[in-house]
Amino acid sequence: MSSSSQCPVDHSSSSSSSSTANACPVDHSNSNKKDEAKECPVDHSSAATWSRLFSTSAPAPPEASLSKEREVSSIPKPQDGNWVYPSEAQFFAAMERKNHKPNPADMKTIVPIHNAVNERAWAEIMKWEAGRGGEACGGVQLVNFKGKPQERSPKARLRTLFGYAPPFDRHDWIVDRCGTRMRYIIDFYTGRNPNGLGGNLSFFLDVRPALDSWEGVKMRFQRFWGLK
Repeated sequence: MSSSSQCPVDHSSSSSSSSTANACPVDHSNSNKKDEAKECPVDHSSAATWSRLFSTSAPAPPEASLSKEREVSSIPKPQDGNWVYPSEAQFFAAMERKNHKPNPADMKTIVPIHNAVNERAWAEIMKWEAGRGGEACGGVQLVNFKGKPQERSPKARLRTLFGYAPPFDRHDWIVDRCGTRMRYIIDFYTGRNPNGLGGNLSFFLDVRPALDSWEGVKMRFQRFWGLK
């Protein structure tokens, strides 16, 4: 897998264990270096896009002033506990390593909005999963994920043909429902709304099961006809 698909958060300085139970669920088996990332909740291969959305002209503060505190997500891992979002310092370091030239001042805006948008994505997935039996084994869990900012979904391509703005990002999330694996496609769109996340920016998330399994087709059919 190319470096653009790797989890960008550098956890090598963490004092906690590097057990596979906490490993980032993106497959790094083709990497030249053993993956040491832990508890990364999302694929940040589109970090440059997020940076462009929230970049400011504020003077850059010292890098040392960035917070090292991490927020625990509401997204369950395949093992115990939930995924943990990167801190401001980790997010900045990840973007810097990818030569995105981030402004440290932007991290106080990018990180909380990034986290909130992913929480919204998970909430939308839970709406699809409601009543489908996931609670029988302790709840649905996020198993794997991949950012595809350059790869538009068929639905996104169709929308652009009708004159709609394309999504600024795309993620594919794999969830586990008591042994049933489901792939969800998430298209991220931006809009302008004074009351939206990030002040004058609002977000629209188009979240739906992929049509690559009978279960996904059935779920989409039921939602379309209001049967579920």
